Amino acid sequence: MTVVGIVGYKQTSKGLKKIGVVWAKHLGQEFLKRVTRSDKQEKLRIAFKSYLEKASKDDSFITEKLKQFKKEASVIRVIAHTNLRKANHEGAEKWIAGQKKAHVMEIQVNGGDIGQKVDWANALLEKNVNVDSVFNAQELVDTIAVTTGKGFKGVVSRWHVKKLPRKTHKGLRKVGCIGSWHPSRILWTVARAGQKGFHHRTERNKRVYRIGKNLKDSQGKNGMTDFDLTEKSINPMGGFKRYGLLTEDFMMIKGTVQGPIKRNITIRKALIPQTLKKHTQPIDIKFIDTASKVGKGRFQTSHEKKRFYGWGAKQQQKE
Repeated sequence: MTVVGIVGYKQTSKGLKKIGVVWAKHLGQEFLKRVTRSDKQEKLRIAFKSYLEKASKDDSFITEKLKQFKKEASVIRVIAHTNLRKANHEGAEKWIAGQKKAHVMEIQVNGGDIGQKVDWANALLEKNVNVDSVFNAQELVDTIAVTTGKGFKGVVSRWHVKKLPRKTHKGLRKVGCIGSWHPSRILWTVARAGQKGFHHRTERNKRVYRIGKNLKDSQGKNGMTDFDLTEKSINPMGGFKRYGLLTEDFMMIKGTVQGPIKRNITIRKALIPQTLKKHTQPIDIKFIDTASKVGKGRFQTSHEKKRFYGWGAKQQQKE
């Protein structure tokens, strides 16, 4: 994510109140498309125009605002957005690369006093925050996202109510009794039909197995382990299903996460410390399967496949 702003809040009798915002001098197109109502270039040029011109000539008002933060603020947060251009590469699916508006969120800065928080946030402006600078392998994280929407569902699918016997009158995928005569209302505890999925959920204590570097820095060897010395990347043969090739830094988490492909997921450090052995003992990954995820994958790398089936005519001519 890229940090583009700093927000200061002061504590009042009615809660936190915003003091002001300090923006970066250069803002990306992905961020501007998110905060402006129009996608046209004219509107994007107008956005933050007066602020950026003022900051380029004389940034004294920015230093005054930072001094005000140090004097009055009790909470400091940074405004950061995702980098969608990194998803726009040759190996990505078209519908992933077609997304143009960045995801924007405020992230609170913790640790140290207010002055240290402001100085640290100011040093991060216009800089990228990589995943390995925030999280470490072997630690626990919480994932926050919106689950996959299932639409309007009945009680059997939505609440896993037991189906009624075969000869039940007027249907069997129902609740046998929705309540007594008195109280003459349906209690909230009774299963009813309605919306299933597309809910905001938090899943706690997911183990981080690996935080890997991108293909360029790792020289295409980010899928290797100490036990498996085959030179291969984390990408399965043919790319990830309905995603494509993964070329940037990645985080490998145990288990599943919420939502469909392409939905953004907020990851935070686990709030509740764990003492169980399965959460504290170190994990040594011995093998990462990179066979094709479409059909029955057999080979780990394309070189292994060519070695088994033989080289093609064009490959033989080159050799």
